[in-house]
Amino acid sequence: MFLSVFEMFKVGIGPSSSHTMGPMVAASRFLDRLRAAPFRASGVNATLHGSLAFTGVGHATDRATILGLAGFVPETYDNAAAEAALAGIRQEKRLIPEGLEPLCFDPETDLHFDFGPNLPGHANAMVLRATDAQGDVILQETYFSIGGGFVMTEAELAAGKDTDDGPPVPYPFKSAAEMLRMSSATGLSIAQMKRANELSRRSAQELDSGIQRLWDVMDDCITRGLRTDGTLPGGLSVKRRAKGIYDKLIADRGLNQSPPHTINDWMSVYAMAVNEENAAGGQVVTAPTNGAAGVVPATIRYWLDHVPGASRARIPEFLLTAAAIGGLVKYNASISGAEAGCQAEVGSASAMAAAGICAVMGGTPAQIENAAEIALEHHLGMTCDPVKGLVQVPCIERNGLGAIKAVSAASLSLRGDGTHFVPLDSAIETMRQTGEDMHERYKETSLGGLAVNIPNC
Repeated sequence: MFLSVFEMFKVGIGPSSSHTMGPMVAASRFLDRLRAAPFRASGVNATLHGSLAFTGVGHATDRATILGLAGFVPETYDNAAAEAALAGIRQEKRLIPEGLEPLCFDPETDLHFDFGPNLPGHANAMVLRATDAQGDVILQETYFSIGGGFVMTEAELAAGKDTDDGPPVPYPFKSAAEMLRMSSATGLSIAQMKRANELSRRSAQELDSGIQRLWDVMDDCITRGLRTDGTLPGGLSVKRRAKGIYDKLIADRGLNQSPPHTINDWMSVYAMAVNEENAAGGQVVTAPTNGAAGVVPATIRYWLDHVPGASRARIPEFLLTAAAIGGLVKYNASISGAEAGCQAEVGSASAMAAAGICAVMGGTPAQIENAAEIALEHHLGMTCDPVKGLVQVPCIERNGLGAIKAVSAASLSLRGDGTHFVPLDSAIETMRQTGEDMHERYKETSLGGLAVNIPNC
């Protein structure tokens, strides 16, 4: 099993990795199918199922699907170009993707929301079809957006989780127990094993420059969020709060009279800055999802700005360690809120962040595994119930608390020797089972929880 650091952390756009980035990626893949086809399509249409239908408008799934069919991809997304393209599509009722003849597409009639039962396989499903001049379907594919921007076709999903067909990696751990055994046998840290695995697929220069870009995007996102105020889009009239909180923290710092617990506000404000940017459709890094994108960068920024001895040179160690833990969670359970609730998103992110900061603060592999377990364990059962289908309430604050839990978990683990009662593997399996048992109204459908208990929404 191998999941790259660049799969667990991907540069993309808000507000959702599964509901925005995933559909855009799926549409892009469908265009590739059309480009390779021996026939010419005249039009396309799409149907959104399950959570993609129930919260699609709030998560900009409709917009992302249209833009994906027009040829946009998350990695190179430009908002101004996207707005111009959408205006043209609505007026002309056609798409002009690169390498294909113009395709008939009316956003009003060719994009459907199916609010019936979920399709078998996953709660986030979409069906894309190409039609000929008579309107007959000549190509159809079902895609599942399985969380974190990952997309699988129906056939790929049926083939199983372990679809990696690249060259073998030197440390192919599929569980935390295997990871710790390999670390003990080789004397390597988790980050060193993860780096060796990455270098079996790419050069050191590609790895290092790629990780540097991930942090640059994360850090820029925090900075933008701390400087921007106003109201978030979507109809809830949620005010951005990160800038105001940050300004007050800076002012209080000058007085040198802040109580010790103020450090929690610093962790929260870094995370809130990211998730306000995400809610506004800005550029973020999935970590491992957009809904949980603030936890890891907030924890890194806290470490850099507030912990003596922190060094930017060790950010790769943080991110490689976090990616190793995230890969275990994704492989053995889920990082999708639509599949397992927010325990799979903020819970996974908190576990990843706890592992990362534990590593750069000198933790042993056993302490790192313990930190990840503590963080995940204390998110178990958390539902995904976004109000009005927007990635705003309770998502933004939830990232702040996820960062606080990550730091607390790492601190607790560093006080011990790594031995503990509940293994990380058990916490991951418990999260998977809890997700299976959780009613679908608490899994990113906005049909339960806070989503239905807030007046005037």
